[in-house]
Order: sequence, then structure tokens, then C-alpha cells
Amino acid sequence: MSVLYNIIVAVHLLGMAAIVGGYLSVLKAPRISEVMVWGARIQLLSGLVIVGMASSIDSLDEDVNNAKIGVKLLIALAVVAIAEIGRARQKRDEGNPNLAHVVGGLAIVNTLIAVLWT
Repeated sequence: MSVLYNIIVAVHLLGMAAIVGGYLSVLKAPRISEVMVWGARIQLLSGLVIVGMASSIDSLDEDVNNAKIGVKLLIALAVVAIAEIGRARQKRDEGNPNLAHVVGGLAIVNTLIAVLWT
């Protein structure tokens, strides 16, 4: 079961790389790319699976900090929502480049929370 858990953690990290990397790649002409949207979706879903597995499978020996997870979940939901809204507006030629900065910034904040909150 730990192999599956580690695979899902790797998928979670790839989702983070898609959001942050996608953001950094469009900094000169800010927009929300499809890669950023899919990265946000992957992050949210894989994060929920990681927390579910860590909470319910004793053999993984993972402790879950519910306050940290709650904060990260709220930020992840905001990232997904803003990415989806921003991408939909761009498709209708009503895009706002500031939404790309919000998505990228919140993703970086969420990463810092994951690493620094002990």
C-alpha cells in the first residue's frame, strides 16, 4: 500500500509542477494555460486521496495535521475555481491576466505551507 501512496504523492507533486511551471512559463504574457488548469485539478484530487489514505491506513504510519490540511484545502479550492473561471473567460476573449498571477501565487503559497508548516 505504501507504493500506491508514494505514486499518488508523486502525482500530487507533478500537479504542483504543472501549476507553478505553467505560471512561470507565461509570466511575460500572463494567461491561464490548460496545463495550469489540469495541474490544479490533479492537485486537488490527489491531495484528497493522500489525506484519505494517510488518515485511514495505519500501516502507512502518517500523521495528518487537520488544521494544515484545512488551510491547504481552502487554498486548493480557490486555485481550482480561479483557474477554471479564468480559462473559461479567456476562451471567450474576456481574460484577465491578473487571474494568472492569483493562481500562480496561491499555488506557491500552498507549496510553502506544505513545506514549512510543521
